[in-house]
Amino acid sequence: MKDNEVYMICGTQYKQMAIELLETLDLASDIGDRAKRVGLKPNILNDSLPSYGATTHPQLVDGTLEYLKRHGFWNLVVLESSWIGAETGRSVRATGIWDVCQRHGVSFLDLKKDTSVACDAAGMQINVCKEALKLDYFINLPVVKGHCQTTVTCALKNCKGLIPDSEKRRFHTMGLHKPIAHLNTVIHQDFILADNICGDLDFEEGGNPVVMNRILGLKDPVLCDSFAAEIMGYRPNEVEYLTIAQKLGVGSMDTANAKVIDISPAAMEPSAAPQPARRVKKLAQYVSPKDACSACYGSLIHALGRLDEEGALAKRRKGNLAVGQGYRGQCGKIGIGQCTHCFEKSVGGCPPKAVDIVQFLRKEW
Repeated sequence: MKDNEVYMICGTQYKQMAIELLETLDLASDIGDRAKRVGLKPNILNDSLPSYGATTHPQLVDGTLEYLKRHGFWNLVVLESSWIGAETGRSVRATGIWDVCQRHGVSFLDLKKDTSVACDAAGMQINVCKEALKLDYFINLPVVKGHCQTTVTCALKNCKGLIPDSEKRRFHTMGLHKPIAHLNTVIHQDFILADNICGDLDFEEGGNPVVMNRILGLKDPVLCDSFAAEIMGYRPNEVEYLTIAQKLGVGSMDTANAKVIDISPAAMEPSAAPQPARRVKKLAQYVSPKDACSACYGSLIHALGRLDEEGALAKRRKGNLAVGQGYRGQCGKIGIGQCTHCFEKSVGGCPPKAVDIVQFLRKEW
């Protein structure tokens, strides 16, 4: 797999999707030596269910461990520390990831109980948990979601779970962006399996999940988070830590030259419009879905969220944004996605990125 490639797969069978993606990429060959210590880092910031939009789905951990064991890897570990004020042990059990580890006979390491060592992170001293530095191959399993301080959180910020609580506090006093970027000069991410299933619209703790039913596979963490930003309707340069990380040589923000490879089934099953919660329910009033796939519907919700932040929805007519396979071959005024290409005005893509929908709606709606 090349650094500029973005693999994706859509569906609802999350464990099997993870296995299929890893098989397609031949991750085993990338890892190599079966004796390597391979570490998996999910996002388990608190004890909320993954369906709430904040934590990694256990099926992704399950599928990854099954794949690795099937290919002869045995030196495996799952490691994490929840955010300040939350107990990692309680959180990992609530998400279902503890049960997955038990079933596979794989150790779960609570890094709150680990010691740390001071590291030179491109001129910034950062204390990093020792167990994180023992890994030979690091697989990051972040959630693609919004964040109240950094706008977006995904691969780079998920590594904050590999530092002690004292450093987490210091990161916040420093404004998060700079220390997150510098931390990732010490933590090398070998592979990222990003949970783009139902991350929250704009808050890292969950509560307004946006159903996308998609998993992403990448090598470059900066590209991963840049792509995630566009999924949620932002330009990568709007996320400060991405610009800093790119300057430090952690990765590339160049989504324009990224090669997106979709390995989803040729015939995708349409998804029923998800039952919206709180703010998402308000945004859904502007949408007229008909046999819409989750990724396309979710992209539109993210785009509407960005327009709502600008105060651009107040005078818009509700229920007139068409999205879904049910509109194929039909005529209409404003459509979202390739299935509405016959409309008077439409934005292409299957699915389109939220950032492109935002630009389209600002001009045409």
